[in-house]
Amino acid sequence: QVQLVESGGGLVQAGGSLRLSCAASGSIVDIDAMRWYRQAPGKQRELVAAITSSGSTNYADSVKGRFTISRDNAKNTVYLQMNSLKPEDTAVYYCYYRIWWGQGTQVTVSS
Repeated sequence: QVQLVESGGGLVQAGGSLRLSCAASGSIVDIDAMRWYRQAPGKQRELVAAITSSGSTNYADSVKGRFTISRDNAKNTVYLQMNSLKPEDTAVYYCYYRIWWGQGTQVTVSS
């Protein structure tokens, strides 16, 4: 069993920045890819960014150049630095590891 706890969400004006964190704890045997998803009201959950154990990254086209995913393997924590935020980035952001989901953290960007 693995627990994922997200933090760092909040309300920010367009153009602002937020940094999300996801701390993993529990039965973590080895390091694996970690991902951030988001779900806006009335929309399907979508992949935002992913990072492998070696640090390779992948981003949704909509966030490329604005968001940066990183990880601290020693702390079993993944981060999502979000810059130049837009109202369309408003969503609940979820951390995902193997088969486990975090509880989500709300990000609201006002225009």
